[in-house]
Amino acid sequence: MKHRYLPMTEQDRSEMLAEIGIQSVEELFADIPEAVRYKGRLPMSEALDEYALLRHMKQLADKNADFDSHTSFLGAGLYDHHVPVVINHVISRSEFYTAYTPYQPEISQGELQAIFEFQSYICELTGMKVANASMYDGATALSEAAVLASGAAKRKKIVVSSAVHPEARQVVKTTAAGLGLEIAEVGSSDGVTDLALLAQAIDGETAAVLVQYPNFFGCIENLAAIEQLTHDAKALLVVSANPLALGVLETPGKLGADIVVGDAQPLGISASLGGPTCGYFAVAEHLMRRIPGRIVGQTVDRSGKRGFVLTLQAREQHIRREKATSNICSNQALLALCASVYLSVMGKEGLREVGGLNIRKSHYAASRLGAIPGAKVAFSSPFFNEFVLKLPEGSDPGAVNAKLLGKGFLGGYDLGKDYPELSGHMLIAVTEKRSKSEIDEFASVLEGCL
Repeated sequence: MKHRYLPMTEQDRSEMLAEIGIQSVEELFADIPEAVRYKGRLPMSEALDEYALLRHMKQLADKNADFDSHTSFLGAGLYDHHVPVVINHVISRSEFYTAYTPYQPEISQGELQAIFEFQSYICELTGMKVANASMYDGATALSEAAVLASGAAKRKKIVVSSAVHPEARQVVKTTAAGLGLEIAEVGSSDGVTDLALLAQAIDGETAAVLVQYPNFFGCIENLAAIEQLTHDAKALLVVSANPLALGVLETPGKLGADIVVGDAQPLGISASLGGPTCGYFAVAEHLMRRIPGRIVGQTVDRSGKRGFVLTLQAREQHIRREKATSNICSNQALLALCASVYLSVMGKEGLREVGGLNIRKSHYAASRLGAIPGAKVAFSSPFFNEFVLKLPEGSDPGAVNAKLLGKGFLGGYDLGKDYPELSGHMLIAVTEKRSKSEIDEFASVLEGCL
């Protein structure tokens, strides 16, 4: 009998049941009480042929509100940036999308070189000396930075700005709970970390100060002032930075950061319904042997030819197990490749140009939306491509966003979900993809919805 797909025949089923010593599949669920079991048949159609199935799945997919069907002004950590078509062409090559950790360098030179290029780009963007092969995402990178800082400083207190992404702060708190770290949150003023409150929170037990640049509200933190307060207490400064913004902002490394982390999603990685993305992690040279994850190094073979290898592996879990500096033992190589291709295609001037477009378009949008009767831009601090809009008194951002969705727009993030004091405020993101006509139309539609 010819099968189009690999089936599970009745003989296969019988042999597996016999091997584990039961008579039927139902016996596997014997521990689940009858009262909570689903009875009857799930509401599914009969089997469909290939064409009918594809049509059905497309109809389901078309119900999604995505970046193709709607104009997005939603950011809050995941952005609608342009993804050059060359990226998907490169990452679709089987040598890359089937690759795993390259333990055998002699047959993995292409993969290792791609990772090495990513590390080199991250070091140049951040102004740091050493970067790893990537992390799972920006939030886990930040939590790993807190762990590294605690170990390096031999202290247990981590001071975190409340202007750091709420989800990233939650990941940091979850990690801290397991390691017995103390988390102290510092409030903000005019959209940036309150320096007076920060000075009060930092003491002799502080291992690190965690800030975001630009922060969750889109505002640009005064890293020089924060660095002074942090290093006066002999703590480490950890900066979670938007890598695209680093094309136009001063690098955290030049401003005194000890660890710079972030999410590479703005660098040619599609939103993909919320992920996966790719975290990056860079440190000052003296922290090189504490950095989590993989590091690819450049060397020469016995003939003097350039080659690439995994280096400093004694730090890692697969060798040191419980003595490792981190339990991160993998990386997002394919998505790091997206970032590398993006940066190589854009170049320094291109990255600076895209960053400038984000600034100019978001500031134009702020002037248009801030002119809506009853609305205003909430903070006066400088911002990159996101800003907080205070809606007219009594407006519900959730209800407003529902109306916007019906008119073809993905509205801003409702800040009241995470900051009760910002109820009625919306976080608006404007990337290089937004045109003047789209911004003008959004302002007009938003005013109508209000």
